[in-house]
Amino acid sequence: MERTREAIRRSKTLAGPFPSFVPTHAKESPYALFLDWFQAALDHGVTEPHAMTLSTADRDGYPDARVLILKDVDEQGWYFASSSASRKGEQLQDNPYAALTFYWPPLGRQIRIRGTVGRMGKELSAQDFLNRGETARAIALLDRQSTILSEQGELDRALADQLAMVRQTPGLVAPTWTLYRLTAEEAEFWQGDEERRHIRLRYTRVGEGWTQTWLWP
Repeated sequence: MERTREAIRRSKTLAGPFPSFVPTHAKESPYALFLDWFQAALDHGVTEPHAMTLSTADRDGYPDARVLILKDVDEQGWYFASSSASRKGEQLQDNPYAALTFYWPPLGRQIRIRGTVGRMGKELSAQDFLNRGETARAIALLDRQSTILSEQGELDRALADQLAMVRQTPGLVAPTWTLYRLTAEEAEFWQGDEERRHIRLRYTRVGEGWTQTWLWP
């Protein structure tokens, strides 16, 4: 136990070298800069760069977080999907404010986005659902996420039934499956530095445009 704790304390961070980032040359919108940084992550072979942490809070303000996959991004916002009956779906129903966090260690880059989450409607949600693999659709059709599982056999039997249903009815869509969009009000781009002289650029929405602020590390 103590050896593991010591390993935690001695673990190295921000080893670098990292790419440069000049805030004065940044794109006018966080959407455009996000795409630039995402392409850089792809070019550097970052594993699953579309994996992101979605942070929510319930009606009492109690926070929660989990890793999801980014489905799309455009000038309107960042997209992800889940069952509206899941814990995150219930939290977003009660409190639509949320945050996304991307972290790409090989580049020493972190992106934090805060805003309001809304549903995209049945048609777009159905399209997203049908783009999933068979097993992913079968799991979603079970719609039991975060509920108590008594034993592995219960999951195996239920999943087998739903897989058969998916194969018999390939156009079947889980009624609670929902495509969400986070509309950003604030976004921060964080470029790590080996000497901790981190560069932080914050975008804040003002009307239809954005202001940029350089933050202390």
